[in-house]
Amino acid sequence: MGMDGIVYSPGPDELAYTFGARMPVAHVRSGDVLQVFTEDCFGGLVRGPGDLPSQVCRMPYLNPVSGPFFIEDAEPGDTLAIHIASIVPARTWGVSSTFPHFGALTSTTHTATLQPPLQERVWVYGIDQRAGTVRFRATGSDHTVDLPLDPMIGTIGVAPGGFQALSTIIPGTHGGNLDSPELRAGATVYLGVNVHGAMLALGDGHARQGEGEACGVGVEIATTTTLIVEVLKGTSTPWPRMETDTSIMSVGCARPLEDAYRIAHHDLVGWASTLTGLDTLDAYQLVSQAGRAPIGNVCDPNYTVLSAVDKTLLPTPRAAYDGVHGRLRQLAAGLL
Repeated sequence: MGMDGIVYSPGPDELAYTFGARMPVAHVRSGDVLQVFTEDCFGGLVRGPGDLPSQVCRMPYLNPVSGPFFIEDAEPGDTLAIHIASIVPARTWGVSSTFPHFGALTSTTHTATLQPPLQERVWVYGIDQRAGTVRFRATGSDHTVDLPLDPMIGTIGVAPGGFQALSTIIPGTHGGNLDSPELRAGATVYLGVNVHGAMLALGDGHARQGEGEACGVGVEIATTTTLIVEVLKGTSTPWPRMETDTSIMSVGCARPLEDAYRIAHHDLVGWASTLTGLDTLDAYQLVSQAGRAPIGNVCDPNYTVLSAVDKTLLPTPRAAYDGVHGRLRQLAAGLL
């Protein structure tokens, strides 16, 4: 794999279902390349229309992650930069479903109504990596449509602070189930470190997903994902952030949705102000006119909204985090 590389493929009994309260599966040094097999959110148990998740999956064993990885030298108050070098679907199929009491358009435990749950149904998608397509097949007719293959990692995070263990289905300050299509190859994720060793874990790959993940389930896939990690000492990151070649993005996770929106935009305004030297209200004004707000999910215990701005629209910004995205991007290019 070129540089120092760690390859990790968990057995079924080695998958994790929480961030925090887990022993590490491997030790990783800053600068290492990590190639990780991730299982899909159903643990690979939903393979066809007859495999209803409520029957073949055992609650709460959903949304497994691979890890956690102990990152040497990572201490509370540091930031972990994780560059996603590649995400390769591990199988030629993916699945989605409607799931009882889960999703944006059904009753949930927190949005309680008297209607019965939506019918549980499974969709199987064919994945053609060479053509770069994901094939939707209707279940009530013979309609099909090819959608662009756009692999992403739905869940990536570190252990939360304060001795907490959080379900992998929850997004928050630690990262977790962010469910953003922006978490694709070429992106760098910045996560604040809360515990010694950071305890990084990831999973929940999607072959693609619409913004908001309306039904609660993307095109769920197992993946082989290659990452490069770097510890940024003495730099804190209170909410997850992301960077691509063209954009910087802040992530907010909360209910209601407007609070997630506010968190993300509050963070981006402060970040943009720091990088450009702009006064806070000038940065607020610029983000208000130039920003985007891609929604991650509107179905998990917390909702996820991103606040994004193109770097070219910021007046001569300093490189975020001393240019780590560009450095890791170059390293990743040397791997592929």
